[in-house]
Amino acid sequence: MRFSKLALWASMAVSMVKAIDTIEIRDRHFYNSKTGEPFFIKGVDYQPGGSAAVKKGSDPLSDPEKCARDIFLFQKLGINTIRVYSVDPAIDHNECMTMLAAAGIYLVLDVNSPLPNEHLHDLEPWTTYTPMYLKHVFEVIEVFSGYDNLLAFLSGNEVVHNPGSEKVSPRYVKAVTRDMKAYISNHIHRVIPVGYSNADHVEFRVSLSEYLSCGKVGYIDFFAINSYQWCGENTFKGSGYDILVRDYSNYSLPIFFSEYGCNKVRPRLFQETAALFSEQMTGVFSGGLIYEFTQEDADYGIVQIAANGKDATILSEFDTLQKVHESVPNPKLPDNVQVNKRPECQDPDHYPNIVGDSNLPATLGADYIKNGVASAGNVKWTKGKFISISDVLTQTSYTIKDSSKKEITNKKINFISDVTQAPIPEGGHGLDTGGGTGESASGNNTSGNGDDGSDAISIQVALGTVFASAMAAVFATL
Repeated sequence: MRFSKLALWASMAVSMVKAIDTIEIRDRHFYNSKTGEPFFIKGVDYQPGGSAAVKKGSDPLSDPEKCARDIFLFQKLGINTIRVYSVDPAIDHNECMTMLAAAGIYLVLDVNSPLPNEHLHDLEPWTTYTPMYLKHVFEVIEVFSGYDNLLAFLSGNEVVHNPGSEKVSPRYVKAVTRDMKAYISNHIHRVIPVGYSNADHVEFRVSLSEYLSCGKVGYIDFFAINSYQWCGENTFKGSGYDILVRDYSNYSLPIFFSEYGCNKVRPRLFQETAALFSEQMTGVFSGGLIYEFTQEDADYGIVQIAANGKDATILSEFDTLQKVHESVPNPKLPDNVQVNKRPECQDPDHYPNIVGDSNLPATLGADYIKNGVASAGNVKWTKGKFISISDVLTQTSYTIKDSSKKEITNKKINFISDVTQAPIPEGGHGLDTGGGTGESASGNNTSGNGDDGSDAISIQVALGTVFASAMAAVFATL
């Protein structure tokens, strides 16, 4: 149902008195820039239908009814972030992104998709690193940079994974990261962190993260791990989490689990969630995202979507995870967190079990980086922006049942944040965050001392400025 504007503002007046808080990176953690408190990602991976359902004309953030259904469940689960793997930049995401922001939920977004010309081939990346591919990447950046609750972009997911990819793909991941940062610097009004997500390969978990973070050009802002090593009833040491923390103790950037939640032992207990937000891990890790929200063929889901694609039923593991989230106290940083500087890039054979070549391929997106992706013509996308809260769904009309198959009648989303935005400035932020020029394949522009001053730049996410008059209007209703 849709409330009238007057009734909706009246209903929100008690709770909605501030904008969605901005987030920034300081050293190796995310922080709430208003309160100064550490921000830990507590979320789920969200791609209903999985990769098989990815197609032009739809994505998880384009259907307001489905978004209203799932955002209600996100809040019930107690999360603050979702990860989406594939989007179509040519369609409208304004209502879903506005609902997410009003509900206090951030987005970590992959810029790739499984469709042709929208991802890197892991074993032959040079065949897919093309102007058409970069056009898609830049269009995703253009659209979603307009939303203040866009937390970060992922330049790749498990590109370095299959045997042989570790020899050829790392430099292309670094090149895409470089191109994304250069484009953001030239054309996007705020700094948006760019990171990479990879499977937790023990043989190069450290070397790959070190290589991707090195140098002055093409370095990631955070490293994300898809980890499934804690299964069933286990402990911090028995699961090997102690080794995971040890391996990254000297890392310089934020790290979080972009996927976690082993399903080899059922039912899942999510003990690892409690460990992740304990001080045993919070000095190194910044939270994580459970894989995954909807039940798919791989059997990781915590919500079952009906065959009609509309109605939803909560599964028992949803209840378990919800209880774990409720029982875990607000995460805190331990005293004396170790702060490390990003490393210089080394010779390619320095990095165990990968080829870490800092001689990156020259960009194939130079025209887009210089002039903007819209300069190519045939523009089918529009930069995203929040819409009036009076114009969004407050609850879904679809049926939602709890794990006992009882229908839930109160499905209203709790809007806790104001989504008023200042006009988005033209042009880019202009800061050097690792984009370089992208014009040369020479190692001269892709390597160097990581201590180049860019770490001192506070990477701000969600830099939306709320109009004073809009805030005054909200307070006036109290």
